[in-house]
Amino acid sequence: MIDKTKAKLNMKVQWTKFLVVLALYLLFLVWVKSWLGLVVVPFIFDVYITKKIRWQWWRDAEAPVRFVMSWVDALVFALVAVYFINLFFFQNYVIPSSSLEKSLLTGDYLFVSKVSYGPRIPQTPLTMPLTQHTLPVINTNSYISWPHWDYRRVKGLGHVKLNDIVVFNYPAGDSILTEERYSTQYYSMVYGFGANLYEQKYGATPDVSSMNPMEQRRYYGEIYGLGRHYLASMPTDFGDISSRPTDRRENYVKRCVGLPGQTLQIKNHIVYLDGKANKEPDNVQYAYAVNLKPGKEIPDEMLQQLGISMEDLLSLNQNGYMPLTARAVKALRERKDLVDSVVFYNDPSTFELYPKNAYTGWTRDNYGPVWIPKKGASIQLTLKNLPIYERCIKVYEDNDLRVDNRGRIFINGKQAKSYTFKMDYYWMMGDNRHNSEDSRYWGFVPEDHVVGKPIFIWWSSDPDRKGFGGIRWSRLFRWVDNIK
Repeated sequence: MIDKTKAKLNMKVQWTKFLVVLALYLLFLVWVKSWLGLVVVPFIFDVYITKKIRWQWWRDAEAPVRFVMSWVDALVFALVAVYFINLFFFQNYVIPSSSLEKSLLTGDYLFVSKVSYGPRIPQTPLTMPLTQHTLPVINTNSYISWPHWDYRRVKGLGHVKLNDIVVFNYPAGDSILTEERYSTQYYSMVYGFGANLYEQKYGATPDVSSMNPMEQRRYYGEIYGLGRHYLASMPTDFGDISSRPTDRRENYVKRCVGLPGQTLQIKNHIVYLDGKANKEPDNVQYAYAVNLKPGKEIPDEMLQQLGISMEDLLSLNQNGYMPLTARAVKALRERKDLVDSVVFYNDPSTFELYPKNAYTGWTRDNYGPVWIPKKGASIQLTLKNLPIYERCIKVYEDNDLRVDNRGRIFINGKQAKSYTFKMDYYWMMGDNRHNSEDSRYWGFVPEDHVVGKPIFIWWSSDPDRKGFGGIRWSRLFRWVDNIK
């Protein structure tokens, strides 16, 4: 009688567990709008109620097998849980470079929310948890390209807002070099080598600024072909030319300084949106030529107070200038005993800026104007503005685009004089404005590349200092939204 009572009670508990888990799972399926997941329901029912499948058969095995399988079971569960959590809710991200300093610092570890903008349904679902694209040690892809699903985003808590700090996949990462040192430099190297090879071939570099749009297109098309052929012929130095799906590209973090439908222009290093100056981040940095008095050095205590890193000092020694905040500039100029002058570094170079296949005359401090594409909005296409939007149309929105010898634009085989965009796009820039590879160099960030929003810094360690002295205690659990 007691055994029957216990059995009934246990069955009630199992049914309660099953109904709770089933309710949560169905709510999840409603959220992601994926009824294919209903095939899992019978297995959930079996785990709690029927128990026909021996999910933990190894518990009855001999000691060595039982011990090994208990660890395998725990490891598989942990990997599946981490994969699921990272995919739909949050992931960790570490700041690898100084492009957002002094707002986010190299060595900051971020808690990144996927729910803030809505998690993406994975485009490459078969991937090893805790990896982005490459398995360590054996150096092979950590994902399988098939199946590949179209872009779809689950409804989130909000949308990307102006001046949000955003984690996203590197837009120019569609084509890569498999040699790790050069993996994100494909387009820069193609056009760089191509220009050199063009000069060797013809004995001179043409005046691109005097060319009409069609002549420019032919010129940049030729240097692209020369550069790509050269890289392809040197696999031992650069690796092979390959590609990655959107969600397996490198993760970048920048600040959104331009929203869909806005017209962005940079004038004398200030960002303007629709003709109005956008507020600069409090800790925005620009490059300054710092001339120290003979035999003088900036004391370590002052370096720490002003947040000047070893990387900044190395830049000063190598290039003659370093990135500084307005506060650091003021403090250095006041030290007449140490510093002769601190002068803003105005770089007139147009090298490597986006678009790479046209001459614009823009510089990193005087750029645009550029209209940022918006979903459902149309733009008139000309040979002059085509280079700006070509990647959006051809690469990000997967259309066949070509220009014939008469300068006519064809999209998917039909002559086109306008184009309606299928996605929203964003303009991202680092707060370390003269030391940031951002939208000025690789263009727009499509909405399907957006990963999530950093919420807070859960750990921060200074790479220039070791041990407890390198822990930035004041930054721990600091909210990223408070970093303006």
